[in-house]
This record gives sequence, structure tokens and C-alpha cells, in this order.
Amino acid sequence: MTIHDWFDGPYPARVRIAIAEKQLESRVRFASVNLWTGEHKTPAFLAKNYSGTLPVLELNDGSLIAECTAITEYLDNLDGPPTLTGTTPFEKGTIHMMSRRAELELLDAISVYFHHATPGLGPKVELYQNPEWGMRQRDRAMRAMDYFDTLLKTRPYIAGTAFSMADITVIGAFIFAAIVKLEVPAQHVALHAWHARMQARPSVQAWNRMVEETWAAR
Repeated sequence: MTIHDWFDGPYPARVRIAIAEKQLESRVRFASVNLWTGEHKTPAFLAKNYSGTLPVLELNDGSLIAECTAITEYLDNLDGPPTLTGTTPFEKGTIHMMSRRAELELLDAISVYFHHATPGLGPKVELYQNPEWGMRQRDRAMRAMDYFDTLLKTRPYIAGTAFSMADITVIGAFIFAAIVKLEVPAQHVALHAWHARMQARPSVQAWNRMVEETWAAR
């Protein structure tokens, strides 16, 4: 399998962490698509993913799966029982609900803030910007941080009692927040405590090491 991604991208990080959680590293190769030069918007890449977003999973027969949730679903059911997307109907529904909330209210909102209210990926990629919309999405992300902090006062993980795809989505949001220097308020104690526990997971530590080593080698 080939993952088309960019090494420190917040969305690609979600799939890389899922791969590490599933211990599938030996079965995956990574092909770099440079976000900062707009390579993901070129005709060659758009032929692989109409949306022009990363990551994309390419199977050995040439089949393509885009979108982090879809890729994670595939990987989670590849071998053995699923561990990231739930086993019972209730678990599956809850995990997908919480992952989607994390995308819409937090991760995607930070992404819109980045692309519209900051220089983003530069003028060659950011052909249209609406700063007011970007700031509205920044405020939306801040409200979502409050929501997830309140949620984590009652449960150890985003979707309940076990680590899941929903946690990985919020980890991706923290990665993006760090890139745009959007600080999680200090009063969100439960959210910060959860994030500290996530940083201790081997899969997240492996991603952090990879990013540090790749930057050091550039």
C-alpha cells in the first residue's frame, strides 16, 4: 500500500497514527506530496483525489481511498478485529459521531482559519481568502475546545472508555492548532490532561520523532 501525504500535515498525521496503532508500518510506503508548493492541487494529483486533499491511500491494484475517516476504516478492518472504529453498532455509531464532531467543530475549523485568516500556504495556493470567515471559524474552534474539555471531565477518551479514531481526530486538531499558534486555554484542564496522555502513546511519539527527524534532515 502507498500513502500519498506530507510528513507533518495535521490530516496525514491522523492516518500515520492509525497505521502505528495497527502496527501496519511494514506494509505501507509513503509518497510525499508537497503541501507548501501546492503539489496537491496539480492535475497529476487531482487525478488521484478530486478534492485535492491529503492523505490518499493507493492499494496495490491501483484503487484509491481518500479522506482520513475512510482510510482509517479500511486499515482498521484490514486484519483482525477493529480497534479504532468500534466493534458493536453502538460503539461504531458513537465513534463516528464524535470523530465527525471533532472534524467539523475543531479540526476543519482550524483549517479554515489557517487558509483564510493567515497567509496559509501562500498566494500560489490561497487563491481566495475571506479573513472574516476565517476568524469566525477560529471562534468556532475555541468553542469546540470548551465542548471537548467538558466532555473529557466525564470520560477518559473522546468517544467513551477506549482510545479510538475520534481521539486521533482531536490529536490532529492539536497538531494544527500548534502550527497556527492557536493556544488551548489553560482553564481547559481536562482537555490538556487528555492531550498529555495522548502524547505518551507510542503511536503519537513515533509521529513526533518522524517529524523531528525529517525536519533535521531537510
